[in-house]
Amino acid sequence: MQPQKGRGAASRAPSSRFNLPGREADGDWLDSVADIDGPPRNPITTVTEEHPRTIVSFNKSPDIPFDRSINAYRGCEHGCIYCFARPSHAFHDLSPGLDFETKLFAKPDAARLLRATLAKPGYRPAPIAMGTNTDPYQPIEAQYRITREILEVCLETRHPVTITTKSDRVLRDLDILRAMARFNLVGVGISVTSLDAQLSRLLEPRAATPARRIAALGKLVEAGIPAHVSIAPVIPAITDQYLEAILEAAAGQGVRGAMWIMVRLPHEVAPLFREWLDAHFPDRAAKVMATIRDMRGGKDNDPRFFQRMRPSGVWADLFRNRFRLAARRHGFGPPDVHLDCSDFKAPHASGQLSFL
Repeated sequence: MQPQKGRGAASRAPSSRFNLPGREADGDWLDSVADIDGPPRNPITTVTEEHPRTIVSFNKSPDIPFDRSINAYRGCEHGCIYCFARPSHAFHDLSPGLDFETKLFAKPDAARLLRATLAKPGYRPAPIAMGTNTDPYQPIEAQYRITREILEVCLETRHPVTITTKSDRVLRDLDILRAMARFNLVGVGISVTSLDAQLSRLLEPRAATPARRIAALGKLVEAGIPAHVSIAPVIPAITDQYLEAILEAAAGQGVRGAMWIMVRLPHEVAPLFREWLDAHFPDRAAKVMATIRDMRGGKDNDPRFFQRMRPSGVWADLFRNRFRLAARRHGFGPPDVHLDCSDFKAPHASGQLSFL
């Protein structure tokens, strides 16, 4: 099955992981079947407003460097085929495939809910991570501006934030980010997977081009905003050839922080990724998956704590050493995420700051 133009996944098969009942197409059937005289129609992006009770998610995972996060959106129009967040759509009886990138959810109450959380008497500040599940600067942010509203609350209350994105749309909030940087409240990571725009269109069809992401890093650095390049994910035999070149390009923009993450294929991501490989790289699909399995204990994915973010084996050591040597050559260190929590000012839930 061939992916449709402008989309990452090729299908919208529902997940069977939760024993949900099967579904039959009805009403919108013309979006998913072949036209009489042509190929299937390209599915239209829809956005549903969601009104949760809370917006900050807390975790105790030993594998990630933050204990709280905010996702202003559910689903992501960037359509990155490798996205580890795709399985979250299965919780809503939606496909981790095309539904994840076309049936989106926005949370317009996010800033108000954040203010209520920060106002709680027992709240203790620590950096809030944004972009951990879906991109805070995906295309619909231009309309909803929820990420900007969250940053306004964080600037007002002096609460630190880290941002990860694949979009140069982050530059639209340069005024807020610059103000936050003056108080050491923000760090921005831009993910770059290759330097090939054509490959990027296949992997991440609606994300910014690699050149625009690299340029955005330079503009962030120029504005005095702590920024690092995230080579995430590295895909063996698909994107790993660009590892050193990405670091060289980012160094040329004045970036001095860098990190990398090996591709992860949890739950429904693995079959979607295999489908993508068969469509675009049938000549090397077997090699790609064999290398991934070699680093994941013989499986498509290793979900165990302390292992899921740490690939092992000869291939993993090779990529790790390549990154280390290239980072040393270009003067990179780890991302600087030592943000300041000492000036936090708790607001009242009504919207007023407390100065007591």
